Amino acid sequence: MANTQRPLSPHLQIYKWQVQMVSSIVHRATGIALAVGTLVVLWALLSLASGEAAFTQFKTCMGSPLGLVLLVGWTWALFYHLCNGIRHLLQDAGMGYQIAQFVRSSWSAIILSVVLTAAVWAYALTVGGAA
Repeated sequence: MANTQRPLSPHLQIYKWQVQMVSSIVHRATGIALAVGTLVVLWALLSLASGEAAFTQFKTCMGSPLGLVLLVGWTWALFYHLCNGIRHLLQDAGMGYQIAQFVRSSWSAIILSVVLTAAVWAYALTVGGAA
């Protein structure tokens, strides 16, 4: 076999970043974020069951600026994973494989997840849910 001094398989430097590529990577990352975020939900449930002092400590941690960033991020991950999962289900049914539809559905998942996250947090902050 000739020594060609080139990679045997494509690497990321070769590919042009596209929304479809990013949506696939972010879908996997949000799945991991949801799994890790579930530990926060478990912490909330355990502190709620442990009594008022433990739950007050949990609320203090989650009400801090870092806690709110984590909660907003987890909310966005939930909505993005949901929207992109629905997109994948439609593709599994044979719809949306043309490039224009694929790009449009990728952007739709991103935009809809941001809108849903903003709506949930606007509602939560309006009714005092983050206090």
